[in-house]
Formats: sequence, C-alpha cells, structure tokens
Amino acid sequence: MTLPSQSSAVSRRAFLKSSSLAGGGLLLGCYLSLRNSASAADPVSNPVITPATEFSPNAFIHILPDGAITLYAKNPEIGQGVKTSLPMIVAEELDVPWESVTVRQGDLNPAFGGQGAGGSSSVSGNYDTLRRMGATARAMLVSAAALTWGVPETECSTENGAVIHKPSGRRIPYGQLVAKAATLPVPDPRSIPLKDPRDFKILGRRIPGVDNQKLVTGQPLFGIDQHFPGMLYAVYERCPVPGGRFQSGNLDDVKKLDGVKDVFALNGGPGGLYPGVAIVANSTWSAFKARKALAVVWDEGGHSAESTDSYAQQAADLAKGQPQRDLRTNGNPDAAFASAAKVIEAAYSFPFLAHATLEPQNCTALFNNSSIEIWAPTQSPGGGANTAAQVLGIPRSNVTLHLTRMGGGFGRRLANDYVAEAAAVAQKNPGVPLKLIWTREQDIQHDNYRPCAWHFLKGGVDSQGNLAAWTSHVVTPARNLGAHGEGEISNGDFPAAYVPNFHLGASNVISNIPTGAWRAPSANGNMFILLSFLDELAHAAGRDPLDFALALLGNPPIAAPTPPMGGGRRGGGGRGWDVNRVKGVLKLAAEKSGWGKKLPRGQGQGIAGCFAYGSHAAVVADVTVSRDGALRVDKLTAAIDAGPIINLSGAENQVQGAMLDGYSAAVRQQITVSKGRVDQSNYHDYLLLRMNDAPRQVDVHFIQTGNRPSGLGEPALPPTAPAICNAIFAATGIRIRALPISQHNLAWT
Repeated sequence: MTLPSQSSAVSRRAFLKSSSLAGGGLLLGCYLSLRNSASAADPVSNPVITPATEFSPNAFIHILPDGAITLYAKNPEIGQGVKTSLPMIVAEELDVPWESVTVRQGDLNPAFGGQGAGGSSSVSGNYDTLRRMGATARAMLVSAAALTWGVPETECSTENGAVIHKPSGRRIPYGQLVAKAATLPVPDPRSIPLKDPRDFKILGRRIPGVDNQKLVTGQPLFGIDQHFPGMLYAVYERCPVPGGRFQSGNLDDVKKLDGVKDVFALNGGPGGLYPGVAIVANSTWSAFKARKALAVVWDEGGHSAESTDSYAQQAADLAKGQPQRDLRTNGNPDAAFASAAKVIEAAYSFPFLAHATLEPQNCTALFNNSSIEIWAPTQSPGGGANTAAQVLGIPRSNVTLHLTRMGGGFGRRLANDYVAEAAAVAQKNPGVPLKLIWTREQDIQHDNYRPCAWHFLKGGVDSQGNLAAWTSHVVTPARNLGAHGEGEISNGDFPAAYVPNFHLGASNVISNIPTGAWRAPSANGNMFILLSFLDELAHAAGRDPLDFALALLGNPPIAAPTPPMGGGRRGGGGRGWDVNRVKGVLKLAAEKSGWGKKLPRGQGQGIAGCFAYGSHAAVVADVTVSRDGALRVDKLTAAIDAGPIINLSGAENQVQGAMLDGYSAAVRQQITVSKGRVDQSNYHDYLLLRMNDAPRQVDVHFIQTGNRPSGLGEPALPPTAPAICNAIFAATGIRIRALPISQHNLAWT
C-alpha cells in the first residue's frame, strides 16, 4: 500500500533569500516541488507547484491561472482560530476578497518557519511576516501588470484580486498575471510598503471559521478521524505510577483474543517513550476490549508512597522554615510589618489539573524502509517529528508529519508522548498504517498536569490604607530539591515591583507526577492567589478593591532583577507590561459591569486584572450565593487590550472560552494522588462545567490600540478565578483560599 508523502526540493530557477523577519526563518523565492497528495487519504497536503503556470512566491500563497487562490495556514489549529486568522493577514495584504480564498492546512515544512501553537503566540509571532508575504506577492503581481502594459508601477494599484492602471482604467485579474509573475525575482519583503491599517478590508471583521461547515456536518478533520485501507489499531498501557516498568503479565493470553494481532512490552527509550505494553488489533473496539483483559505486574519505581496529603504536609512543614531559594527582596518587610496598621497572614493553594481534551490523544503512523509518515494532532509538530526520529533511531529527514485539527489542546499536545508510542508500535508493524488511540481514562491518568502550588502569604497595610509590605513563600512540585518548580511564581510578577517592602522565596516538594503547560501556564493558578490576596488586603484597608489596585499601580515601579523564568510574560510585570494598559482594562471592565453598585447580601462583584501572554486583561464577576451555599455565576465581563484585533468573531470566542475554562477549573476541577497514582479517571469524577451552570451573560470588550497584536486564547483565564472568588467574598464574607471552590461550604446566614 502506498500512501501520499511529502518531499521538498528547490526548482532550477529558484533562489533562496534569507529573511530575518519576525516569526523567522522563511525562505522566499523557494518554489516547492511537492507530490500531489490531495487525495481522500491525505486531504491536507500541499499542492503541486509548476513554475510559469502557477504563482507561488512563497510557501503561503498559491494562485492559479483561473484566478483560484489558496492560502496556507502554517500553525496547528486547536480551536483557537489560527487556521482562519493567519490566512486573513495574508489575504489583507495580497488585496483579495476573503470570499475568493481557499484555506488549507499546511503540513510540517521548513519553508513555513516555526509551526508550534502555544503561549498565545501564533498571531503575534507571525503578524509582520505574513503581512509581508502578502505584500510581496501583491508587489510582484503589480510588476507583472506594469510589464504587460508597459507602464510605470507607480501608476498601478490593486483592488479585489486585480491590478488596476489608474490613468487608463485598465484592469487585469491576478490569475492572468500568474505566468509573468512567476518569472520575476522575489524582492526583499522588507522593501515592500505595507497597507495603512485604516485601509484594511478584512482584518478586524467578523469572519466565520474556515472549518465551521465541516465541523457542524461531522466531516473528518481531526487526528482521530484518520482512516486508511488495511489500518491496524493500537492501545498502549502504561504503569499507573508514572515511570513504572513492566515486570510480568498475561500477554500470551491477551494475544489469543478475537481481533488481536499482537501484544508486546516496551522498556521505553529515547524521545520520551514511556515503558508500557502495546496491543495491536483489527479495530479500536478489539484493542480496547483486550486492554481491559490485560493483567500486568508493574515495577512502580519507589514512588507509590506519594499522595496529595503528603505533598500538602511537606508544604506546611516547609512553610515553617526559610525558603530554599530567595527570589526577590524590596526594602525591609520586617520593619514595615512592625509599623503596619493591619497585618494579614494566609495560606492559599491550588491543585493539579488535567487538560481533559475532548479528543483523547492519538496518532496515525506508517513506518516503512527506515522512514515514517505521521498524521498527528500536535501543538508541536517539529517536536513530534524529532520525537519519532529519536524513538526509531532514524534521520529527522526521514519523518513526514501531517498536521490535523485538534479536539482541544490547552498545552497538553505540546508534549508528543503519544507520537512516540505510535512510532514505536508502527515500527513493529512495517508497511501497515496504524492508529494509536488513548482511552479517556488513560488521557486523565497519564497527563502532564497543571502543577499544584501552596503560597504562604503575609501582607500589611499602613494607616493611610496603602499596601506597605508583602511576603510570600511559594512551594511547588519538582523532581529534585532546589530545582525550579513547575508553576513557580516569577520575581517580576505583579505586585512585586509596586510594593516597597517585598520578599519572595520558593521551595519544592518532591513529586514524581509529570507536569507541563496548562492554558496560561504559571499565571493560571498564581494569579488566583496573588489577585485574591490583593483583594483581601483591600478589604483589610477598608478600601474599594478597584481603587486599592489602581492606587497600587500608581506607585513608581521598583527596579526588578531579570525574572528567572520569563514570568513577566506570564503573570504581570516585565517585558510588555504597561501599567497604563492594565489600568485601562480595569477601568473598562468596571465601567461595563456597573462596578460598585449596591447589592443585597448573597450577591457580589469581584474584580481582577493582570498581564499575560502579551495582553492586558481584566474580569469582573457577578455572582449569587444562596443561603444554603449554592453558587451561581450570573455574569462575566472582560476587558482586553491585545492590540489590533484580527478576527473579531474569533477574538470574542477566545476570550469567552478562556473565562468559561477558568470558571470550570476554579469551581470543580482537581487531580488528586494516592499511592503514587492519579485518583480520577473520567468526566464523572473530573467534572467539567455543564451548560446549565454557565453564566447567562459573558461580555467581552476590546481596547484596540496601535500596539502589536498579542495573545487572546489565554489572558482572560488567569483573572477569572480570582474575580469569582472575590465576588463570593463580597456576597457572603467567605474567603476562598484553596481551589476548587466546590470543596468549600458557602452557606451563610
């Protein structure tokens, strides 16, 4: 069986021109010679490029003589809308009607430059580059028209996919210029003038997602949808204690079950391949049934004594002593506390979280003759290709990776452990396409979890009601003492630079539980604590929380050492932080939500604002808590300053989704550990927000500026949990210092 594969070669006419544009590494003037694999088996591959009959000045644009225009989306689509927004940027500068464009997902290809999706960076990291790609193609088409007419280029302009000669009124559609444009050298993109944003026709509009029709009609788009004739199906069973190894099991008995083709153990290896047992079958159902029949004795590696309770006890013990590491000191906190009008001490915490993607991890692979072809829903396709090469011990150039749409990512698919498993199992079944699928239970119990943390805080306000001192001892999980803990707060995170007397220290508890990026890493949990404690101090000072925060932001910032983990990008300080933009979103959220209105007991408002992933965000939560403790979030109001908005519809969706995700995690979700393994296994005990629990109103307001575009998928999540918890306090007087909220009794009298 032959499946489509991708190769890239530079034509004899083509030349390479290095580009140092933001987003980096693009090769202009590179006419790719790709196999035509636009078949049912491979619906997302790149087209054949034939010089002089088709115009493809760079990897993002393909124009046919009949005028058909295809734009390629280079970054993985997780639901964040980049398959729509990135081609919109190209189309705007190319000056073509959006309705005339076909968008296709690009596969992993060095001509696209970096192709990861994480940190809300897809638009911000590619905005300038993609504008210049579109403008360069437009300039070449203008040159082709000017040569055709024998007129100066300065007399020509573009409009709706055509070049116009203003003096004569002549017009040539782009398709008729393809042959001539394809013979022209590619100019330096930095030399091409870009559109004035005031002339934008596409950017800033509401544009439906390019996959919407396929999504609502159930057409195959996702990794789990991949299907090829003769395909085999696989599951991979790991030890329930992370890192444990296979000792013995009933593998021979399982091999005899109906539909099972093979069962074998792997000891793990390079590329992040965990030890485990693979089952290969003729259907997913047969593979899943065989997994249930599998009985394995595992070597748990000495980690079976770990538990959530033991972590919490270690953290409490550490809090009694000095931090293992000092991260920052301003002034003299001890002296400030001694003279403070009021001092508060509090212990806050948040739990491990699973990503709980709707589409479980999966990967389809075909191994043959020391090469492999992969179809994967991965946020890190380059990492996936590297992983497969390491697992198989083959050159990276022997790996072809096709990007599929993902049914959720949230940082989970930045890791490629499922790609490693699929590659290893496919190697044992050469020449046959093999799809590896995780069960929901595996997805919950073998995640790279959002790390938990404990913050032991002390704050003091002076007689004028100003924040005078703040100390924090943060305890986070790590594999080794003294290492940087995942989820550790940065020494540049707000409010560090605005408190005259401040100390931040950090310690670690030993944990074998794997952790990783979870939507808005670091900020997602730490902002709950920092912005909740700020609200707590505002009430201690007898001040309105908004006024208290604005007054604090009015203090001259104190110079900070360089954050050890770039935390300013994640939490509120450092590079990109703009105090006036933070004030702006706080004020706008307050205005739009009707902040400060008198409410009866049981109803409350809470506010929180921060800087995360290049954007400034503030959220106001309106909640109602019944006397018997039933919580209802009535309304969430967000104000976002993320620079110019590319797709207004997509931008609103991202901010709304971030708030609802933050609400869902804050109210019910937690991962707990017993005997070294995760307790939860599915949606019945890892509870997601239900539609009937969602707020009836979720409002989004943008402050559009001339700054560079920045992240939208993550920034509204971190302030949501503290806004809700601050609102609960306003409604009931009950302070939430540990998540999830559901573990607290909110009944009031």
